[in-house]
Amino acid sequence: MSEEYDDYEEDIITLKEFFDDHTMSVHLVENNPPRAKRGEPGNWELVDLSDRLLTHEELEILAEAIMESARYDKASFIEIEEEGAAVIQLRNLRIAIAKPPFSDKMEISAIRPIIKLSIDDYDLSPKLTKRLETRAEGILISGSPGSGKSTFAAALAEFYSGKGNVVKTLEQPRDLQVSEDIVQYSPLDGSMEKAADILLLVRPDYVIYDELRKDSDFEAYSDLRSAGVGMVGVVHAGSAIDAIQRLILGGRVELGQLPSTVDTVIHIEAGRVSRVAALSLKVKLPTGMGGNQRDLARPVVEIREFESGTLEYEIFSFGGEKIIVPVRSGRAPLYDGRRERPRGRSGEVVPISISYSKRK
Repeated sequence: MSEEYDDYEEDIITLKEFFDDHTMSVHLVENNPPRAKRGEPGNWELVDLSDRLLTHEELEILAEAIMESARYDKASFIEIEEEGAAVIQLRNLRIAIAKPPFSDKMEISAIRPIIKLSIDDYDLSPKLTKRLETRAEGILISGSPGSGKSTFAAALAEFYSGKGNVVKTLEQPRDLQVSEDIVQYSPLDGSMEKAADILLLVRPDYVIYDELRKDSDFEAYSDLRSAGVGMVGVVHAGSAIDAIQRLILGGRVELGQLPSTVDTVIHIEAGRVSRVAALSLKVKLPTGMGGNQRDLARPVVEIREFESGTLEYEIFSFGGEKIIVPVRSGRAPLYDGRRERPRGRSGEVVPISISYSKRK
């Protein structure tokens, strides 16, 4: 230890001490006070945990302790390790480490699920529950970051598993909180496509894909769905229609294949199901093209509010472009099959003890 530390007194902190029952994530940044994001899905607040600024040296010590714990703990693993960056799954903590040259300063972010729910906690309508059991095989779960998408995805995974289905997950990193009978997969040799090829040999009934971001993710999702696997994809999107737009962006999914790839979009807000959309394909004259111009009839993807069946959007090709046309004005709530926000229990936190020094 350098002479600079001779004038310091030793103190002990743990990652566990940064968390309470309402903490989703902790953010430790060099030359900044430790901060935590606290609250509940849809209502988070970033708060300072101390007025003392963190130093590069103590964050280096913490990062080393985290890496060593992940190497020797059978329930933990290092997902990514590159120069200047690492992603670690430490039990139920997903930890991202960034330092120069990847970032301009040292940073450690630790994220954990603060609740674990079952599908019953969401008070879904009988109609939606029946669709999930019998018809929905291409599902997108959409929502903004921190809205509770992954929590719902984990609940849906256990719902399908409890119905006697073989359920797998495909994640990077693997941080869904699911029961022991569900095997969690990650990219094989850095490739989701290779992992999907292996999954086909396993013959799962359902695959939970968390999260869809890159073209390769959407391609792997579509390939598995085309092979007859029931798919549940998690995607960052501000609305259900935004999630669908991401599917057709850049020709990721052909228009005619869209309803067979995704038949149901469940949008999550503030930890609960807020909107549900159902997709179907019809050959018809698009709404708004008046008259009896039968020569203008074409394949049209209809997007309907699930509970009432109200037509909300149509997607069709026009002039070589894919057009999304809103049919109904306004944005009334599309889902009322719940009573209140679901709540659950806190997740386990793995303590990491480190020694750091501070000035007397």
